[in-house]
Amino acid sequence: MIDLSRKKLFLFDLDGVLTAGKEKPVKLGGTKVINKIRASRGKRFFVLTNDSTDTVETVLERLLRFDIPVRYEEILTSAKLTAQYVAKKHPKGTYFLVGERGLEEELNREGLRRTRGRKADVVVVGLDRWLTYSKLDKAGEVARNGASIVACHYARLYMFKDRVAMAVGPIVKAIEYSSGKKAVAIGKPSRLMFELALEKAGCGPEDAVMIGDQEETDIVGAKRMGITSVMVKTGVYSREESRTKADAVVETVDDIAESM
Repeated sequence: MIDLSRKKLFLFDLDGVLTAGKEKPVKLGGTKVINKIRASRGKRFFVLTNDSTDTVETVLERLLRFDIPVRYEEILTSAKLTAQYVAKKHPKGTYFLVGERGLEEELNREGLRRTRGRKADVVVVGLDRWLTYSKLDKAGEVARNGASIVACHYARLYMFKDRVAMAVGPIVKAIEYSSGKKAVAIGKPSRLMFELALEKAGCGPEDAVMIGDQEETDIVGAKRMGITSVMVKTGVYSREESRTKADAVVETVDDIAESM
């Protein structure tokens, strides 16, 4: 394991690292390492999650229920950042949603209005576990009618209960192909989420470490930013049995407490 004692900012993925599953989530770890960060002078952390189905409040409640001591302002979700991005580009604008209630709540909170018609300012795409052909087809039509496409992220997979399941990326690809347009993606491995965390902490990339379970989101995103990366074996990585370019690999998230 690499020495993380001089790192000032710890960035934790959610699904596959701290918890797994949505309907009946289970705890994977986090209490030990976060308590150690809290007790260390000059160290901070954020939860950086591509979760596009839950509000920040829902994520916070889940983590506190598992005795993972996180505060509201320490959680950065792709749903919330996507809503903020769309509101900045289209103040009081309209959106066609491919996604679930949590994403809709974050969008409405920013003063945006949902439409079920064939025209909107933007098609917003998140994970939609009740997706139908009709909704997917209509999203492509709305995009062809002039709407831009904003995706919470491009990840292919996520941890669903005790297995790996299809994530947002394939849904976005279908809408892009149907409309001939390219989506803007907000979550990891996009730079936006990492840059916001660094800005909030007042740290440079060399001061940070990303702990995740997915190569193409957590590790690739961190590498692009010059952030040290640690892969855990509790999520997508171990189940795909893939190789990793992470700087270190550990069994569980709490294992990094020994190297801090």
